[in-house]
Amino acid sequence: MTCSTLPADYPRIKRVHSLDDLVSTRFADGVNALCWARTLPGDFGEVVALLGASDGITTIEEDSLRDLPASAAGRTAIDILLEDQRTLREHGLTPNLDCIHGYRRDESPGPVATDVFSFHADSATVEADTYLCTYHGACSEGLRNDEAVRRVDVPATRAALLEFYGGADDAGFLEYLADHCYDLHYVPIGQARPFSFGLGNLWRIAIAWPGCPVPPCIHRAPATGPGDPPRLLLIS
Repeated sequence: MTCSTLPADYPRIKRVHSLDDLVSTRFADGVNALCWARTLPGDFGEVVALLGASDGITTIEEDSLRDLPASAAGRTAIDILLEDQRTLREHGLTPNLDCIHGYRRDESPGPVATDVFSFHADSATVEADTYLCTYHGACSEGLRNDEAVRRVDVPATRAALLEFYGGADDAGFLEYLADHCYDLHYVPIGQARPFSFGLGNLWRIAIAWPGCPVPPCIHRAPATGPGDPPRLLLIS
């Protein structure tokens, strides 16, 4: 299953042209993803190289960025990273800049993996959204809502979950699914066409919260392996 570029024919994605529009536009009429498409100058690969090798996920502090002995192109990239964080904070958000050399896989027993490599929806108990931007490395991927089904609604998977749960398909089982986040994970169906969020694009995506007027945006972290370049990811 290949991943296409940002689709122009998918009505749930709305393109905006500024950070103010990205933050202020309300999700409505089925739109559950806003994209500020950008082509960014600077050498973000140099920034990643200067940060050095690591394991897992490292959150990069602003002082560490400023202190990197970067070239002019690297300094341009650093200025963009700092400015994106600053402007998001001005809008009341709390962005993190992460250098990701690898994600931990879900090794817990059970028929549904709940790690970030699985297509999923984010969730919250109150109104909230997710903001994200990939500056370097493989990009986040999205899945059209009409080309996805919840894993818990696949008959074979639901039967396996019921066996693992050891009870009836009742309110208690639904609570069990929610407690373990099984109900937030999806599988592509038919000729599904996942799409790439793209480098440099700043996104705001809808998540599952009580009363949300649109379905959540289904997405995942890209599948990466040994030797793949680290990801430089802004997320809030």
